[in-house]
Amino acid sequence: MHRLFVAAFALLTAVLSPAHAQDTLKIAVGQRGNWDTSVSEVGQRAGIFKKHNLVLEILYTQGGGETQQAVISGSVDIGVAAGIMGVLSASSKGAPVRVIGAETTGAADLFWYSAANSPIKSLKDTDGKTIAYSTNGSSTHGIVTAFMKQFDLKAKPVATGGPPATLTQVMSGQIDVGWSAPPFGLQQLDEGKIRIVASGNDATAFKSQTVRLLITNVQALQSKKALIDRYMKAYRETIDWMYSDPAALKVYAEFVGISEPIAKRTRDGFFPKEAINPDRIVGLDTIVNDAVTFKYTAAPLTKDQLSELIQIPPRT
Repeated sequence: MHRLFVAAFALLTAVLSPAHAQDTLKIAVGQRGNWDTSVSEVGQRAGIFKKHNLVLEILYTQGGGETQQAVISGSVDIGVAAGIMGVLSASSKGAPVRVIGAETTGAADLFWYSAANSPIKSLKDTDGKTIAYSTNGSSTHGIVTAFMKQFDLKAKPVATGGPPATLTQVMSGQIDVGWSAPPFGLQQLDEGKIRIVASGNDATAFKSQTVRLLITNVQALQSKKALIDRYMKAYRETIDWMYSDPAALKVYAEFVGISEPIAKRTRDGFFPKEAINPDRIVGLDTIVNDAVTFKYTAAPLTKDQLSELIQIPPRT
């Protein structure tokens, strides 16, 4: 009887011990499999989030617009890769959204392409044609909007979802110009089935500026601040690991279903480490003004509004 009591007490202690508690966060991620959007998945598979007593329930969306809506509605706690223009727009309209980190800076990873047998070889050839972006409010939507204004295009922007669905639409002739991000599309490029028409960095409003964000809901930030702080700590630790340990390439390759050489090409060719640094939003003053130019906001957000919107947990 005494031994039974001791065993039961030990089990109860283990269950209640904070060291064994695993808190859950629901995460919405725009675009499954892109290098930058895989931090949460790779970190969880590597046990990094578990080390911080976190379990992530990860939902994948078709783009930053869907991710943002999931956060605003409270369906998830954190959104990964929400387009910065969409977030500024939602915030200016009073949506309960807060920024907890930069997700990607620069747009060199994004590219627009046509089928190899298409007459479209540059953006100048798109008059009267369709050009793809993922979802309304996404970074690709912002870039296509910038393309239209910067190059005075007469193309028709169309939401096509993620890279696999977009590729199908391009190759079947439903869409004239598709969008993608490595590793998606690299094989078709190598095989000569598609040609690049433009890079995300061709939109000068997005070159070398933060284009996607990590976001949360106001209520989640208030009620789960300690968990969100731990998430960001694990997120930063995962990024460090992804650029320092070859094992990370193996984990990422297995997750996406690609070879390790393609995984390495994706990381080294398109995503320098600083591009996914979550601690700094680059070019904010310009971005705020561009949001007005591209009609995402009616007026530039004030310093007070930005201070309330952007609440990045400090490194510890």
